[in-house]
Amino acid sequence: MTSNRLIIIVIFATLCSCSDEPEATAAERANSIASEFVDGYYSFYPEEAYESAYPYAPMDRFGDHSESKIAAWNRQVDDWLAELDTLDPTPLSGTFDAVTYLFARERLEAIIGMRVCRMELWNVSPTWTGWPSMITSTLGAQPVGTAVERDAALSRASDIARYLDTEISNLRRGVDAGYLAPQTNVDAVVEQVTVLIDTPIDDSPFLDPAIRSKDGKFAKQYREIFEKSITPALIRYRDFLATEYQGRDVIGVSANPDGEACYAASVRYWSSLPMDPADIHRAGLSNMSRIQSEMLAIAKESFGTDDLMSLLQELRTNPRYTFESEQAMLDYINSAVARAKTAMPDWFAYVPESRLIVTPSPAFEKDSGGGFYSAGSADGSVGIYKVGTYNPTGISKAGTESTAFHEGWPGHHLDSSIAASNQLLHPILRYMWSSGTSEGWALYSERLADEIGLYSSELARLGMLSNEAFRAARLVVDPGMHVMGWTRQNAIDYMLENTAEGFDAVSGEVDRYAAVPGQATSYLVGSLEIQRLRQKAERMLGDKFDIRVFHNRILENGGVTLPMLGMSIDAWIEETLAR
Repeated sequence: MTSNRLIIIVIFATLCSCSDEPEATAAERANSIASEFVDGYYSFYPEEAYESAYPYAPMDRFGDHSESKIAAWNRQVDDWLAELDTLDPTPLSGTFDAVTYLFARERLEAIIGMRVCRMELWNVSPTWTGWPSMITSTLGAQPVGTAVERDAALSRASDIARYLDTEISNLRRGVDAGYLAPQTNVDAVVEQVTVLIDTPIDDSPFLDPAIRSKDGKFAKQYREIFEKSITPALIRYRDFLATEYQGRDVIGVSANPDGEACYAASVRYWSSLPMDPADIHRAGLSNMSRIQSEMLAIAKESFGTDDLMSLLQELRTNPRYTFESEQAMLDYINSAVARAKTAMPDWFAYVPESRLIVTPSPAFEKDSGGGFYSAGSADGSVGIYKVGTYNPTGISKAGTESTAFHEGWPGHHLDSSIAASNQLLHPILRYMWSSGTSEGWALYSERLADEIGLYSSELARLGMLSNEAFRAARLVVDPGMHVMGWTRQNAIDYMLENTAEGFDAVSGEVDRYAAVPGQATSYLVGSLEIQRLRQKAERMLGDKFDIRVFHNRILENGGVTLPMLGMSIDAWIEETLAR
């Protein structure tokens, strides 16, 4: 860290001051509640721990999301928030504990707000929020080095059938209550699960723990569980979706009960800001116009055309601008990642020693597109960037470097590594985050990479702008789909007309937005806020502004909410001016 401490002046004026509670007691209680919360979260959702590498999640089972267990979880969340409500936060002002308190409170409130969506009743998702991705990613990170770990792996594998049967039960309850997933997502998941069923056993991601182990007895036992328990469960789930379940024709969540309220709650949950759908939509259109002006300048100067739409189509289809093989794509990405890592010390006051592994996504995710970052270790020393290398001849080189900077250095890999390696942070800040800040930082990193000079060509710079246009399109498309009556085809057409992405990538993205309402808004909203804070700091600090310190101030508290990020930067400005 730049100062080995966190400085944040928390504005508590709107919070009650209801006791003369000693500071130590308030701090201890706030930290205790936050500890119970983060541990309880990953106990209830252990299949999400692979992304954050939370070290204390159960390793011998998946989450129990049955009706009774969800009710119990909801009561516990209510109790934690009620306990925080009894605290007088005033004594915490200006301390480490203030950050912990505010973040725990915001996350609890956001989780409670999301209940209106009843996501468990219609979560048929072809993206990272769906069980195919979560379970296989969890198994890919399952330790098998010791006898105890191998026993846990066997128990977890044996639990998959129960988990999938609970998913079926929840979806049946959803049908009865009128909560349905879009049929296009149902079709996509049926295809995913079919691929998983048909994958040869030695190539199945479900067998990853057995394949990695050198223990023959364990491998044999694991294979028996796969053949006798997991495969039948996969078939039951696939057949249920294919023959019994009928999803909704309307792509947007507004077709579900309380759909508009769900969308509002989702935007707040993911972005950490309350925003009106019409305002989001207008902001997307406005930013799209700005970005396309920059794209047009490159099109004229470097490609000799003012027909941007035709150029984007050319970048998607001409073999000159696409990859000839999966390996060529991986080599291209690794080269960009290596350049970025070398440049980090010039732009950040603290850069952790952390390794980034670039690897292709598994076959069943080949149509889910893009890339996905997850922590590879609890201490932040390893990160994993899974790349959608499906159909490389149909993937444009244009946006590939930009995505690598988003997922790797200086994007998710850097911000996750800094948070995980900072022992001063409470675990809730090391292993939980707000998407508005985390994704906002990763998108800001794509522009920062241009400022650093990391892009290898004007094609790659055009891809950076196309990727930003992609995020502006999300602001247009996401509320358009969910509350403004847009169809799936409307969304696909808009994104094809305004970005360099191909049809497969765009259609996969649209299906992702349908599965996770509101999440797509967090990227550009967060990036614009970080840019605003930087401009404010540069203006107010003048010669005292240090870009290396600013960047670490953005990252040092972990993925806090955007309002908390603003408080932290304001505190840094005041501190710097006072010197």
